[in-house]
Amino acid sequence: MLNAESRKLLRTLIPSGLIATKAWLQEKGLNPHFVDNAVKSGTLISLKPGVYTRETEPLQWKGVMTSLQRMQEHPVHVGGLTALELEGLAHYQSRGKLTSVQIYSEAQLPAWLNKLDINTDFDYHGTRKIWPQSLMYERKFLREEVWHESLPALRYSGPEKAILEVLTDVPKTISFEHADQLMQGLSTLSPRKIDALLRACSSIKAKRLFMWLAERHNHAWLKHLQPEAYDFGAGKRELARSGRLDSKWNITVPKEM
Repeated sequence: MLNAESRKLLRTLIPSGLIATKAWLQEKGLNPHFVDNAVKSGTLISLKPGVYTRETEPLQWKGVMTSLQRMQEHPVHVGGLTALELEGLAHYQSRGKLTSVQIYSEAQLPAWLNKLDINTDFDYHGTRKIWPQSLMYERKFLREEVWHESLPALRYSGPEKAILEVLTDVPKTISFEHADQLMQGLSTLSPRKIDALLRACSSIKAKRLFMWLAERHNHAWLKHLQPEAYDFGAGKRELARSGRLDSKWNITVPKEM
């Protein structure tokens, strides 16, 4: 029979709509035998080996991500294009059969994440070539969505951080045209946050492309930035094949832009 105190702790650790791993439950004080018995009794529902939920209702990707943010040792957040979508700034969304969620973390994501039956593709982006470790702990560059009133909020990149994350993927998975449309809609960015992020960002490509796009749209916040204080590296960067060279930022861009 399941211990009443352990049952109460289990309900606290896995509210309806969230998931947890066996290892994390053990870290929080639940005996592994208790967890096994909870699965056998139907109190816990096994999603994949070692991954559980308490309810049979369909999981949402936001519940999975919120759970991951509770369990991961290193900071992990929704970022890039998905973060801009959450802010209503993405212009158009993917029409694919799977929902694509962009996840940013220094640490690799658990193997079970993309094996869950929730019609979602969690796309991992390592952050070591974009952000210093210290910045990943800075909550001021993140926003929170209260997606369920009784559950923890989902953390995601604010638009200042998200657009730089997006630009690291141009032109591999994000087109110049899409990036240009995104920048056009970012008229209310915080110059203070952008300044801090441009100082911290490790991606030379993203910073040069950000400045080129910002100048194209001449947003009001642009005049508050200090380009001389940012490290833009040296040499040319070929971003667009057979494109034209922008001599100021030393990047090749599409000839038609």
